[in-house]
Amino acid sequence: MFEWLTATELLSLYQGPNSMRSHYCGGLDSHSIDQQVRLCGWVHRRRDHGGVIFVDLRDRNGLVQVVFDPDQPEMFELAEQIRSEYVLAVEGRVRARPEGTLNPNIPTGEIEVLASSLEVLNSAETPPFQLDEYHTDASEETRLRYRYIDLRRPEMQQRLGVRAQITRYLRRFLDEHGFLDIETPILTKSTPEGARDYLVPSRVHPGEFYALPQSPQLFKQLLMMSGLDRYYQIARCFRDEDLRADRQPEFTQLDIETSFLDETELTGLMEQMIRGLFKEVLDIDLPDPFPCLTYQDAMRRFGSDRPDLRVPLELLDIADLMSEVDFKVFAGPARDAE
Repeated sequence: MFEWLTATELLSLYQGPNSMRSHYCGGLDSHSIDQQVRLCGWVHRRRDHGGVIFVDLRDRNGLVQVVFDPDQPEMFELAEQIRSEYVLAVEGRVRARPEGTLNPNIPTGEIEVLASSLEVLNSAETPPFQLDEYHTDASEETRLRYRYIDLRRPEMQQRLGVRAQITRYLRRFLDEHGFLDIETPILTKSTPEGARDYLVPSRVHPGEFYALPQSPQLFKQLLMMSGLDRYYQIARCFRDEDLRADRQPEFTQLDIETSFLDETELTGLMEQMIRGLFKEVLDIDLPDPFPCLTYQDAMRRFGSDRPDLRVPLELLDIADLMSEVDFKVFAGPARDAE
């Protein structure tokens, strides 16, 4: 499964002496005890336990519990005002949690940060739905309206991380096999393809329109004519269609074109790529080679050119039983040799 870079790896990319943070929240553990740390993140959950305030501070790397003690009245007064999804900068010392307060459900469950300074970087209104649980009961419409909040959920960040890992693997595999990553135009002319085009009016040429590409089909064929025999692109495509389960107005596809490869060579290369992708991203071993089904067999057995083989049901040919019945609706097709 996808994993972010570790907190240490992330910080090593850009950390300087004046960095706003010294650690990611999820990067602290028992080895960090007695270290002075600077953290930045969102208030995931706030709890007031009668004189001591606990805040679960969240960033993309995880959660850590921050403790605000009333010994510092000015900071404590500010901590009393913070609410869910406030953005904070906190400095403090890492210490072990008291006996009986360990939380085995999170990687930082053995430690907490005793705050020595607090800065509210940004306040927040009450969120339209709760983020302190892994799942949310908010409707899809609400989640899309407040997408920037929805994307703070670990589940959504995990999905974006998996997507990034997929595209990274595909680029690496194709680069290693001699393919060139070439961008093709987005603003182009309308071409006869399988769906309607999205049209964009031209300011320079009044009354004229650009079309957004349904796919890079024509451009990649031009690249083949130009001698660039292995092309790929992770391309955005636009099709003015009604929404269906397998149809979206805009989507991303891995677009590939080659010259001087026969069907067997290209199929073998794509199988190798997909096997490697599933192994690296999901740690799943796919068969080698993939099971192969001809179009004729698929239509005869399943009545579809894209059957779901997880469903064991198959069609049965009962033409021999129907050919002798009196009902012509059944007998006619059964007697037809084609």
